[in-house]
Amino acid sequence: MDNIRGKTIAITGAARGIGFATAQALLKRGARVVIGDRDVAMQESSVASLTNLGPVSGYPLDVTDRASFETFLDKARTDGGGHIDVLINNAGVMPVGPFLEETEQSIRSSLEVNVYGVLTGCQLALPDMVKRRSGHVINIASLSGLIPLPGQVVYVGAKYAVVGLSTSLADEMAPYGVNVSVIMPPFTNTELISGTKSGGAIKPVEPEEIAAAIIKTLEKPKTHVSVPPPLRFTAQAAQMLPPKGRRWMNKKLGLSDVFLDFDVAKRKAYEDRARSAQGVVEGPAKS
Repeated sequence: MDNIRGKTIAITGAARGIGFATAQALLKRGARVVIGDRDVAMQESSVASLTNLGPVSGYPLDVTDRASFETFLDKARTDGGGHIDVLINNAGVMPVGPFLEETEQSIRSSLEVNVYGVLTGCQLALPDMVKRRSGHVINIASLSGLIPLPGQVVYVGAKYAVVGLSTSLADEMAPYGVNVSVIMPPFTNTELISGTKSGGAIKPVEPEEIAAAIIKTLEKPKTHVSVPPPLRFTAQAAQMLPPKGRRWMNKKLGLSDVFLDFDVAKRKAYEDRARSAQGVVEGPAKS
């Protein structure tokens, strides 16, 4: 049974990065893809660049606004002949830096997008899947949800939440024939790590590698997926270490200050957007 070809797959935050790479991979496998993004111009540009690969459409989406999310999913269902087979909760933001310097707006924006947005997507998409006894929700988290890092306090807390809620939801949905998975990448070569140093032991992966892991998870569903797989054991080891051991390990891996010591100027454009990542944005496409 092909879990991709002919299926309708909705992806949030898919105008760039991991979401865009995933849309490309799914279209090449014969899926119908519907992308949502708060950056309307970028979303329209991305859809235009994907049309040669297969059936794709896109709509404005602010995952922090339940009404916006509901409208997006309704349109995705219409495009998909009345239902969605897969929802990929990919939209996320990653403000970094010292916790005591975080603004209330930045904290709320991060939690609204990274946690509330995922919960909202799950709550809106799952009822139809349960009714049909078929479907798959994939939540994009991070290995930061398993490995605590200085400079990522709020982000780590949000991703811990996504890992936990996905695990619980997977067990709750299993009796209905619906799969829930959580993908946990390390640093990914997207705007999220702009301005940071990548010379540590854990090297950034490409968005296409995450897309490949998503494809594999759709083909053979499992709850927890780390990219690359061996890093999950590193993460689990970190959780069992005492404080001094954990800090020693982070230092050895080059993780102790990667999100405290970064190029502020190079990161500014992304940080400004991430710290106020709510509301649909009209305007010219951004590079």
